[in-house]
Amino acid sequence: MIRSPEPYLLTPGPLTTSLATKSAMLRDWGSWDDDFNELTAGVCRHLLSVAHAEDTHVCVPLQGSGTYAVEAALATLLPWDGKALVLMNGAYGQRMARILKYLGREFATLDMGDYLPPPPERVEAMLAVDPDITHVAVVHCETSSGILNPLEAIAEVVRRQKRRLFVDAMSSFGALPVDARELPFDGLVSSANKCFEGVPGFGFALLRRDALERCAGNAHSLSLDLYDQWLYLERTGQWRFTPPTHVVAAFASALEQHAAEGGANGRLVRYAQNKNSAGRGDAGDGFSHPAGESLAVADHRHLPFSRRSPLRFQGLLPVDQAARLHHLSRQVDRGGQLPHRLHRPVVRGADARRAGRDPRYAGRDGHPGRFAPARRSEHGRVLKTGGRPAVHSGSVELHGESVPRGSCLAIYRGCVSRYDHRK
Repeated sequence: MIRSPEPYLLTPGPLTTSLATKSAMLRDWGSWDDDFNELTAGVCRHLLSVAHAEDTHVCVPLQGSGTYAVEAALATLLPWDGKALVLMNGAYGQRMARILKYLGREFATLDMGDYLPPPPERVEAMLAVDPDITHVAVVHCETSSGILNPLEAIAEVVRRQKRRLFVDAMSSFGALPVDARELPFDGLVSSANKCFEGVPGFGFALLRRDALERCAGNAHSLSLDLYDQWLYLERTGQWRFTPPTHVVAAFASALEQHAAEGGANGRLVRYAQNKNSAGRGDAGDGFSHPAGESLAVADHRHLPFSRRSPLRFQGLLPVDQAARLHHLSRQVDRGGQLPHRLHRPVVRGADARRAGRDPRYAGRDGHPGRFAPARRSEHGRVLKTGGRPAVHSGSVELHGESVPRGSCLAIYRGCVSRYDHRK
């Protein structure tokens, strides 16, 4: 039997986990036993301490993926006569709106496309003209695009307008600082397999105690009722229904490793090192850094990863079909590089003028920062690989501006282009 190498995950979760985290799952636990109950309680205490929320919030774990926890928290916190303002700039903001539609809750949206953060002043204007809005829901770091939204400024607007804040912190909590003493949120949700580097199987919500105490009867579902889950945990120390015991044990180990690395600050340092490493040398050819945690490259179908490759990528930017290589991963190797370099062949001589004339490759109105058609200049040739990412040699112009030699280019639906989120 031929064994393929263990994959090195360049995904936003699940992540490549440490041996210590994997080893923690080798023991069996009784879900009603005192030692497992204490394990759950210790995990909750630790999570509250990371957010400096011990005095104001409670931690409620829930079986399932992060989306289960997001839906449960929205259903529990938002009363049937409430209304949410959902801030969207990617797939997970859109998912919250879809959840609310399923729940039958009233909501409004502020959709900034896929590459722009929601301006706090626009949020304030929408709240000022619509007094029916009771809650504002925002993704801290939009996983699909890597945009880090201005959470503190939005939270201040919500506080000033006397509304309540819900935060999807799936891809930020554990690597970016969150301080409940400064950030007035009613609910913050994340999951085990993100920045804390556990394995998939449960999510958790940090909920303001005095808000949760008023949430009886809000939930549409028994399984997703975080109010009922919290009451049962408080009374018995147990989960209401069968918990993912091995996953919780792995997460307890991951939390210890997180603390030993220096907490959120230490983890952010490593992720920044991963980002810098991926941007150097052959590992960065063809990639650009549109925002935050992600490396974007055009058309995921043409990435040079075979089925036998140890590298794994995941996910699409919501509209442009760009794959993301995430920096939420284990430590880089001793040389400061990612463990596997990303090679791709380059074929010279392709003429991109035809693509530049094709209107199908023009950017869409209202969505700045798209891949822009490239033209060959007098002094160089655009490199193209028959659908693979490439870097150029010579001079290339985008929107009439010269692109420096060595800039990251990509093939997007047959058009050589460079991504620039600042446009």
